Amino acid sequence: MNAPHPAKVAGIDSTVPSPAHTVASAADASPAAPPNTPRPAGAPGALLQDRLAGWVSDLTTLHELTERLARTDRLQDALQELLRAGAALVGARRGLVVLEPADGLGPDTTAGLGLARADLGHIETVPRSALSYGRLLDASAGPPVAEGGIAEPDLFSEKGLDPRHREVAARLGYAASYALPLSTERTGRLGAAVWLYDEPAEPRERQRHLAGLYTRNAAEHLARLLEVERTRTRMATMTEELLPSRLPRVPGVQLAARRRTGPRGGGDWYDALPLPDAALGLAVGSVTGSGPSAVAATGRLRASLRAYAVMEGEDPVAVLSDLELLLRLTEPARSATALFGYCEPALRRITLAGAGHSPPLLIGERRTEFVETSVSAPLGMLACWEAPSVELQAEPGETVLLYTDGLLHRTGDPVDRAFARLHAAAAGVPRAKRHDPDAVADHVLRTVLPDGAADADCEEDVVLLAVRFDQ
Repeated sequence: MNAPHPAKVAGIDSTVPSPAHTVASAADASPAAPPNTPRPAGAPGALLQDRLAGWVSDLTTLHELTERLARTDRLQDALQELLRAGAALVGARRGLVVLEPADGLGPDTTAGLGLARADLGHIETVPRSALSYGRLLDASAGPPVAEGGIAEPDLFSEKGLDPRHREVAARLGYAASYALPLSTERTGRLGAAVWLYDEPAEPRERQRHLAGLYTRNAAEHLARLLEVERTRTRMATMTEELLPSRLPRVPGVQLAARRRTGPRGGGDWYDALPLPDAALGLAVGSVTGSGPSAVAATGRLRASLRAYAVMEGEDPVAVLSDLELLLRLTEPARSATALFGYCEPALRRITLAGAGHSPPLLIGERRTEFVETSVSAPLGMLACWEAPSVELQAEPGETVLLYTDGLLHRTGDPVDRAFARLHAAAAGVPRAKRHDPDAVADHVLRTVLPDGAADADCEEDVVLLAVRFDQ
């Protein structure tokens, strides 16, 4: 009968340099030499230098890995970097990290390395108590977990292994695992990370020590990014709540809107308000600044404009004059651009007034042109704002595109080139899509900001409001 094979000891991945030192045991030491005998190469001084070289190598490895982690500024990117670095340190090929903050405020998420979404789904079907990361996440309700984490060097030789766990491990092809908790003193539990081995294996003591140091540092970084992610989510929620929950349905026109918010939350907004006599109030604008104060100012400005539009919407100049006075009295340190239009769908006519805002774009079968608006200053910049209104007469089937300056700024081009790019994008809308304002807005957004720039993090907000007149 053959004796069972001992579990393999995992080695550090070749992508991370391993220390070149070896330390001789006391049993292998040579007998004491005479006093005048030259010191051999394996003397204590050489052993000490070898050990110091190993420590320096370990510290260098940790420094490089933590530097790479520190350069991540998105939570998902940081989770992936944590998995890659941890796999290199413990000598694994695959792994997953489960983020589950103890305060219950989320976000709860799972990220995998070398595991597809379906693979993660299979693992999640295993009872939580049968998984090493599950025991770490629920450690607060049970006995304390050893600082070195939980190693399962040979899953299939373990007595009492959950049948479902055995089935999933065989299906995904892993035979061992090593899990570490992710927590900080300030936030408590954040989650847990587990790395999977294709064959029976476990990390050595030195590898566990390095992985433990790295994950403690990583947990602090994850805690900071977690707060940033929560702030972004709150800001996005606040901003969305301040905008129309849905666009009104008014006979004679079709409406579509698009908005992209910067990571800190900005002050770009839009509105479409049904008015008496089957009219429609259209508005886009931008408040200076970003963050909670800008979002709050946006909400106040939009609510005030709605009230002024109901009272005197037929006179867009009066609407913006009232808005400018309110802004100067209540927000003396802030300015804003705005464009308000009184739309009469039955006549296909819009009366416009602008305050330092970019001109609308008229898109039709036979013409694509910017609407000439009078030159005016932003609200709050002058002692008294005033500018004449202009009238826009559209043809059946034409679309008027209102937008904020963020659409131009995100291109990174000079202003004249950005306007040219916007004009070319509007002129290039396929004929089959021109009957749908949603398709027009999407085409313009994708063309002006290609390669995902419309969704990328940027300080500038983007707002589009498309108004199509029926045939």
